[in-house]
Amino acid sequence: MSTAGPRPAVGAVVLTMNDRPTEFSKAMASLLAQEDIDLDVVVVGNGVVPEKIPDGVRTVALPDNVGIPEGRNVGAANVKGELIFFFDNDAILPERDVLARLAAELERDPALAYVQPRIADPDSGTTLRRWVPRLRADAARPGIVTVMAEGVVLVRRTAFELVGGWPGDFFLFHEGIDLAWRLWNQGDKGLYRPDVVVHHPATNPARHAGFYRLTARNRVWLARRNLPAALIPLNLATWALLTARRVRGRDAWRATLDGFREGLREGAGTRSPMSWRTVARLTRAGRPPVF
Repeated sequence: MSTAGPRPAVGAVVLTMNDRPTEFSKAMASLLAQEDIDLDVVVVGNGVVPEKIPDGVRTVALPDNVGIPEGRNVGAANVKGELIFFFDNDAILPERDVLARLAAELERDPALAYVQPRIADPDSGTTLRRWVPRLRADAARPGIVTVMAEGVVLVRRTAFELVGGWPGDFFLFHEGIDLAWRLWNQGDKGLYRPDVVVHHPATNPARHAGFYRLTARNRVWLARRNLPAALIPLNLATWALLTARRVRGRDAWRATLDGFREGLREGAGTRSPMSWRTVARLTRAGRPPVF
C-alpha cells in the first residue's frame, strides 16, 4: 500500500496577447509536462481571445488590456488549486519536476507564502539583477527573501487572497514588491530556491512603452500604499538617488519625472501601512523597506 500523501494542487496562470506564438507554445508545453502535481491551467487573454491553446486548458478573454497584475488577478480567480503559479508566457520549465519541488517547500513550511526559482537566460545562463530577490545580487545563494520576481513565482492561495492579490492599478512594474511586502506584513515570508531553474530570455524591460513613467509612478505608489509615513520620504529619496545613476537621455528623464509627479498626484489605492514590526522583520531578513 502506498504511503504517499495527496499530490499538491497547483493552479497555473498564464497571460497572453497572442504576440509570442512560438514562445507561448513552448511555455505551455513545458508547463503541461510537469509531473507529481495536480495541475489546472488558465490562460487569460489581455484584450484578446487566446489562441494556440492546448487541449484541456481553459481560457478567459478580457475585452481590454487591463495590465499584467490585474490580468493575473483574473486568472487566479478562475483557476483551481491551493497553490497558484504565475508563469510568464515566454518562460520555459526545463525539468518536469520544477513545480513539484517548489510546492514541496510550501508544504514543508506553513510560514512560507511564496517560493521563487532561479530565473536564467536559456542561452547564456545569465540571471539578471532584477531577477534576484535580494539586495546583493548573488543568484546562487538560497534563503529567505523579502521581494519576488513576479513573472515566475509560486504563491500560497490563502495568503494571496488574504492580502487582496496583485495591485491591479499598477498595470506593470513593481507589483512583485507590493505583493511581497503585504504578505510579509501578515506574518508570512518568501523563499528563493536557486537550485530550481526556470528559463526566461534576458530582455530589456525598457522595451515596454511607458517603462520609465510606470516605473516611477509605481515606485511612488508602492511607498504611499505600504510604508509608515516616516519612511516614505526616505524610500523615495533612496530611489531618486539610484534613478539618477541609471536613467540616461532627455526623453527617459522626462518620462521618469512625469511618472513621479503622477504617483504623487493620483490615488495609489488603499493605503495599508506595514507595521514597524514588519519593518524590523524585513530589515533582519536583509532588505529594509527603504530600497
